[in-house]
Amino acid sequence: MKNKVILDVIVDDDKWVEFVDFDAIKVAQELKDLTFDYVAEGGEHELLSKAKELNVNVCLSNDEEVHRLNKEFRGMDKPTNVLSFANIDDDEFWNNIEDEGEHELGDIILSFETLYQEANEKNISVYAHYCHLLVHGFLHLLGFDHIENDEAEIMEDLEVEILSQFSIDNPYKEGE
Repeated sequence: MKNKVILDVIVDDDKWVEFVDFDAIKVAQELKDLTFDYVAEGGEHELLSKAKELNVNVCLSNDEEVHRLNKEFRGMDKPTNVLSFANIDDDEFWNNIEDEGEHELGDIILSFETLYQEANEKNISVYAHYCHLLVHGFLHLLGFDHIENDEAEIMEDLEVEILSQFSIDNPYKEGE
C-alpha cells in the first residue's frame, strides 16, 4: 500500500479493558491494516492510489457518549453500536489532499453496552461483533456506504471478505 495509515485508539470507557477477553487496541490495529490493504489491493480507490499519510481515530466509548453524538449529529435520540465520521465526504478534504503532511480521514466511535448487547442477542462473540463493526467503520471512512442497495452489496461483500481473513463468519448470514 502506498499510504501510511496511522491509527489512534482512545479507550474512553474501562469496560473495553475489563470485560473483553481480547486486546481491543491490538485488534483495531490489525483490522485497520487488513481493511486498508484489502481495499488498496483492489486498485480502484482514488485516495488509496495516492501516497499519503492518513490518520484514523477510534474511540472505544459507551452508550452515554454515543447517544449524545448520535443525537447531535444524526438527530437520533438513542445510542447505536458504531458511529463513523468520514472526512472523505467533505470537499475541503479533497481540496487539501495534495498538501504535505498528515490528513485526518475521520473518526469511529463504538459503544460497549450496545455492542455487547447485540452480540448476546445474535449469539456471537463480542470479539466477532467488534471486528465487524470496526471493519464497517473503516469502510465508511474510505467512502463506502450502504444507503442504496447496490452500495450496500459492495460494502457488505467487502466486510465479509475482510472478516473471513480474520476467521470471522459472515455477519449477514440469514438466521443470525
